[in-house]
Amino acid sequence: MAESQTAFELLLDIDRRCRLLAADLPSQETRQHSWSGIGFRIGEQWYVAPMGEVSEVLHEPRYTVLPGVKSWVKGVANLRGRLLPVMDLCGFFGHELSALRKQRRVLVVEHKEVFAGLMVDEVVGMQHFAQDSLQASVIEPAQGAIAPYLQGRFERDQVWQVFSPFALAGSSGFMDVAL
Repeated sequence: MAESQTAFELLLDIDRRCRLLAADLPSQETRQHSWSGIGFRIGEQWYVAPMGEVSEVLHEPRYTVLPGVKSWVKGVANLRGRLLPVMDLCGFFGHELSALRKQRRVLVVEHKEVFAGLMVDEVVGMQHFAQDSLQASVIEPAQGAIAPYLQGRFERDQVWQVFSPFALAGSSGFMDVAL
């Protein structure tokens, strides 16, 4: 019969076995070759925004409608004590917002002086791509208005256009909300 181990010896044995079976973490070099972003849909098109350009993703918040603004400005919401202008990204680009309210999400963008929520039809979470698979954007006629904000595309099971919320936030057309 084997000698009984003390609690400390048992813990050391468990630690040794765990270390033998543990998989290594990816090296820094491996992680630098991947690109990650937040995947979302506007109409029938799929987009991905760089991770560093989206502060958070929200369900459609309750907002107060503002008078004297363009139709794509939905209103203003209270986000933890801060006023968040909610913009209909579909409407800004001339598309109809999906009727399925449960799928709608708001991408919160905070860039320089701009703090805004971009309402989209659907968010599908984080998307990961190989950095070297980034291709130049192919602009279709239906995408004319969104073209200045596209920074390339990835192809996997579908085409994912890389959309820059920071480029949108810096544009004069986006900042011109008054009628």
